[in-house]
Amino acid sequence: MENTDTEIKETPDTKTVESCTEENVQSAESLGMDRKERKKSEKLEKELEKVREELQQTRAKLTEETDNLSKTKDSYLRLMAEFDNYRRRTAQEKLDLVATAAEDTIKGLLPVLDDCERAMKALADSDDSPIAKEGTTLIYNKLTGYLKAKGLTAIEALGADFDTDLHEAVAQLPVPEEDKKGKVYDVVQTGYKLNGKVIRFAKVVVGI
Repeated sequence: MENTDTEIKETPDTKTVESCTEENVQSAESLGMDRKERKKSEKLEKELEKVREELQQTRAKLTEETDNLSKTKDSYLRLMAEFDNYRRRTAQEKLDLVATAAEDTIKGLLPVLDDCERAMKALADSDDSPIAKEGTTLIYNKLTGYLKAKGLTAIEALGADFDTDLHEAVAQLPVPEEDKKGKVYDVVQTGYKLNGKVIRFAKVVVGI
């Protein structure tokens, strides 16, 4: 009977030991799992931090490239504007050069035009042959036609109000008529404009 009782008492103790052993094993396994999970989590955090750093660097680089692109664009626009201004200025200088050359050439022909006018007046008062008069008139008409095609126009002065922008007074003449005072009484030398610009003032006598 005593042996039986002893066996009966030992049986619960054995189960308790086995139960404790299983719990310890489970705890150990659980502890091992926790360590693995912790290591895995730490590894993921490190990788995530690395990705964040790379993303931050990429953003910084993108911002820098955007700034460089903006600066390059501004420089390009400035260069284009400067080139356009240069092109326009050069084109205007060429036009001015051509106009100046044409103006100098036409100015050189004005004395010839004056001589033709004097010759026509002299021939009109003389008894020379009609052929000489006709030839001189033909030359004068061709010359004036060519100069008009280039933009030359005579300044109408006779009887007009004296205008210092168009006329140059070479003499003054007392006139009895009130309506002729301050007006051009006679034209000594014809004035001319070239494309609206005065290239020679009309020399006139002004009534006073």
